[in-house]
Amino acid sequence: MTHHLILGAGPAGVIAAETLRKHSPADTITLVGDEPETPYSRMAIPYLLIGNIDEQGTYLRKKPQHFDELRIQHIKAKVTRVDAAGKTVQLDNGQSLAFDKLLIATGSHPVRPPIEGMDLPGVHPCWTLEDARAIQALAKPGARVLQMGAGFIGCIIMEALAARGVKLSVVEMGDRMVPRMMGPVAGGMIRDWCEAKGVQVFTGTKVEAIGRASEPGLLGKLASAVGLSSGQAEGALQVRLSNGQTLEADLVISATGVRPAIGFLKDSGITCLQGVLTDECLQTNVPGIFAAGDCAEAFDLVSGKTMVSAIQPNAAEQARVAALNMVGQKTSLKGVTQINVLDTLGLISTSFGNWEGMPGGQSAVLTDLAAGKHLSLKFQDDVMVGCNSVGWTEHVGVMRGLVEGQVRLGAWKDRLIQDPTKLMDAYLECAQGQSHWSGAADTRRR
Repeated sequence: MTHHLILGAGPAGVIAAETLRKHSPADTITLVGDEPETPYSRMAIPYLLIGNIDEQGTYLRKKPQHFDELRIQHIKAKVTRVDAAGKTVQLDNGQSLAFDKLLIATGSHPVRPPIEGMDLPGVHPCWTLEDARAIQALAKPGARVLQMGAGFIGCIIMEALAARGVKLSVVEMGDRMVPRMMGPVAGGMIRDWCEAKGVQVFTGTKVEAIGRASEPGLLGKLASAVGLSSGQAEGALQVRLSNGQTLEADLVISATGVRPAIGFLKDSGITCLQGVLTDECLQTNVPGIFAAGDCAEAFDLVSGKTMVSAIQPNAAEQARVAALNMVGQKTSLKGVTQINVLDTLGLISTSFGNWEGMPGGQSAVLTDLAAGKHLSLKFQDDVMVGCNSVGWTEHVGVMRGLVEGQVRLGAWKDRLIQDPTKLMDAYLECAQGQSHWSGAADTRRR
């Protein structure tokens, strides 16, 4: 009987465990998660902060007995070391687990910027349910909140904070908002939209230090009401920016990005680059050891290189493919999905594939600032290799389908360069007969 050990109890780990049980009814399955909660979705935390759901609404599986009924052992501990040669894993609770097949699905962790004052009460990331509880206590209507970071995750958090009625300032070190998803024009449009909605935005700016302000601020005034300790209510926070300004805040949120949580793999013998390097079957350089989700670096057909793409559809598909290979059903990953669909205070923006373009490629750009619309298409030969848009929601699924399907456009490439709005016509005429990718349903969900 084979023992399948899964490190990570997020979406990838849970889907892998369920897939393993479906195809291996008699095998032993152990799921290790490093949080005290039942497995939950981080993507649901903003909806928790808005108040659309309660904590149970974030759970990946609603039934308390779900894992017991599937005979999946769930251990709440943190992995500290993997011995690939010896096929053992060490946990921080003192346990040592032997395995036959191993899946690394430990996801990402927030990047902690090296800024003085990051340890002060009132400074939090927004990554775990524990973080969400702290933010809920402090992000009361009228509270002064400063958020570091205006990338994809930062904009999702910003949406939730705005819904809570706080006075929000956002500081982004890049020259525009969402710099890894949008070019200068699109990023500038998102910034202008946010400022029109009452959010103070600083781009090209860094937080240099965080300290205590002299006056107690809303945090101190609310201390007794929300049950904060006296140490947490010493005063408002004072945030010094690189542009020379100093802002006071009751809450500082760090949303400066994430990176794969793979530090425990040092000296394990498992090859890691940006993430855990895998082949088309999600197997690492060590036979019997696989990786999936935000920590995995997999080959992308569109870009022609390995990459980490930390979005939930990738986690789900990689987990399924890895699990099937763990039980001996050879399955290949079709590619890494490069999609981002973002709702920033009601403004929809998208990014697919190589949105920055490729050397020697061609572009088509249409911008209507008055209407709040921007569309940018990137081509290599007669294939659309990437695109992004702001305020352009008509054909989101078609854009994805053309990019991911690597659809050959023929004469339609030149027509799209002349008129980028003809995307649907191009898709209907070119993609239907090429049977590349059949999922081009318009959807705004990642």
